[in-house]
Amino acid sequence: MILPIVAYGDPVLRKVAKDITQEYPKLEELITNMWDTMYNAHGVGLAAPQIGLPIRLFVVDTTPFSDDEDLTKEEQDALNGFKKVFINAKIETETGKEWDFNEGCLSIPDIREEVKRKPEITIQYLDENFNPHSETYDGLLARVIQHEYDHIEGILFTDKLSSLKKRLLKNRLDKISKGKIDVEYKMKFPNIKKGR
Repeated sequence: MILPIVAYGDPVLRKVAKDITQEYPKLEELITNMWDTMYNAHGVGLAAPQIGLPIRLFVVDTTPFSDDEDLTKEEQDALNGFKKVFINAKIETETGKEWDFNEGCLSIPDIREEVKRKPEITIQYLDENFNPHSETYDGLLARVIQHEYDHIEGILFTDKLSSLKKRLLKNRLDKISKGKIDVEYKMKFPNIKKGR
């Protein structure tokens, strides 16, 4: 089932999400719905807060990035078919020299900005079967995971911009929260009476 994506301005996007257990109600169905919602919106990642749930769960599928001709064959191969569920994730380390990449977010449609992030991360998480993993990722894989991880920490990519950039974007962000934007997927806007 395709769920509405929560728009910028909703308080749930600012909460530090809580860990969940295997007993979380209808978890398998929730994960399926998150995949459906993400693919419907042409995203490569979706975190539970983006569908209104303040829990430590996000999904990532970087396959759409794998046909980028600017990437090496090795980078394309790493991105192609990378599809994972991250539960109760904790980034342990972020290392290397920060690099810029143009990021966007399904909760902040039509805004893309250059964001600095470290190129390599080590992350601990549970998969959908609650098996524990500790893995290291770099490049675009690391970046997509960092972006989704930020969501479960109550952080948005716009928080990482300069104060000047934030001021320049303020009106556009206000319009998004009020639903004054055309989007091709279902969204829930915090600052209008009726959702769409």
